[in-house]
Amino acid sequence: MATTITMPQLGETVTEGTVAQWLKNVGDAVDKYEPFVEVSTDKVNAEVPSPVTGTIREVLVKEGDTVATGTPIAIIDEIGAAAAPASAPPVAQHASHAPAAAAPSATAAPATAPPATPASTNGAGASGAASAPDADAVLRGASPAVRRLAREHHVDIRAIRGSGTNGRVTAQDVLGAAQTSPAPATAAAAKTSAPSVPSGTSTYAQPIPGTVVPLNQARRIIAERMVESKHTAPHAWSMVEIDVTNLWKWRTREKDRFERETGHKLTLLPFFIRAVVEALAAFPLMNGKFTADGIYVNKDVNIGIAIGLPTNLVVPVVKHADQLSIKGLAIAAGELIDKARRGKLGVDDLAGGTFTVNNNGANGSWASAPIINGGQAGIVTMEAVIKKPVVRDDDSIAIRQMMNSCLSLDHRVVDGYVASGFLANLKKRLENMGPEGAL
Repeated sequence: MATTITMPQLGETVTEGTVAQWLKNVGDAVDKYEPFVEVSTDKVNAEVPSPVTGTIREVLVKEGDTVATGTPIAIIDEIGAAAAPASAPPVAQHASHAPAAAAPSATAAPATAPPATPASTNGAGASGAASAPDADAVLRGASPAVRRLAREHHVDIRAIRGSGTNGRVTAQDVLGAAQTSPAPATAAAAKTSAPSVPSGTSTYAQPIPGTVVPLNQARRIIAERMVESKHTAPHAWSMVEIDVTNLWKWRTREKDRFERETGHKLTLLPFFIRAVVEALAAFPLMNGKFTADGIYVNKDVNIGIAIGLPTNLVVPVVKHADQLSIKGLAIAAGELIDKARRGKLGVDDLAGGTFTVNNNGANGSWASAPIINGGQAGIVTMEAVIKKPVVRDDDSIAIRQMMNSCLSLDHRVVDGYVASGFLANLKKRLENMGPEGAL
């Protein structure tokens, strides 16, 4: 029996994906749950596992091509099923083993062989200097996007020890090598009428003043999604100031022991998430979303964590966060953050978010107005904890650890009354957390 594999939906609002790399060739055997293709979107690069055990009969989408979710991308003959004739001969090399799309015909003569690996869109692939690293990169398993990134940073990919599966070189490996190695001088200055041209290629991770940073697929889709969110959802904004002095003492007391026992750092994030899910229980509309039929109130409480990376922004999701203790939230969030930084987030890690938390305070921000994640009613921030003199109820003045929390909300779903009630509830819960609590 043949199984058709379609482009997965790597996130609730994701509508398309790019085949970054085929990990298996036509004719290769693949086990159930074994990754056989790497797919990239604006949020993540994910290895897609095979749903069956069998043999790759046909690949329908070439590396580098972007197609809508649900589009067939490959056909796998399950073990035990009669093998059907392939519509195109197997292709030996990774770089060109995805045949050009054509109408299948059992009687038609074989189509003209697909062309050799196309030149890179940035022009580097046409030069002899770039072709040698690319050949080795294919053997090392680096995806076209990673090879392009290596060319942009003038990094010899052959000299990099990959941290990916089977030693595959990843984008983070290239960026790390670029930061530790000085970029070589440009071979020849570009012919231009401008008085001076900066050397190298400008990227989002390493922008060069006076140049244009090309929009890769991730940055282009992020821009589209952010504009769509602002255009579709009428954003409103509110902020409260929270005294987290007692919470700060609690976390300080526990952090060393917690790290020894679990291997994860104990930050304020899991305490904050715990307070958020309890406030969502008190104000369930904040855990809803606007639909054409009405406001849908989610049953599950799945908290997205906005994580900024050198080249991207991802929002992995802590599933059923309301069922986790502070310790459980710390471990779950820590694992997601670690996977995000290593580029190892999977499809399930990004799906199903119902509300988002953003820790802007990690970079020193004390107030911000974040954009709502599509399909949710709000996003709330943790801002920087700052020591401030505060007037107490008895008119005394004390130095306290103070933190702002900012909420962006979809005004179609909730009004200011509900939103301010949610923030007040969140403030109360955080201020009531203290050293006598249990993780």
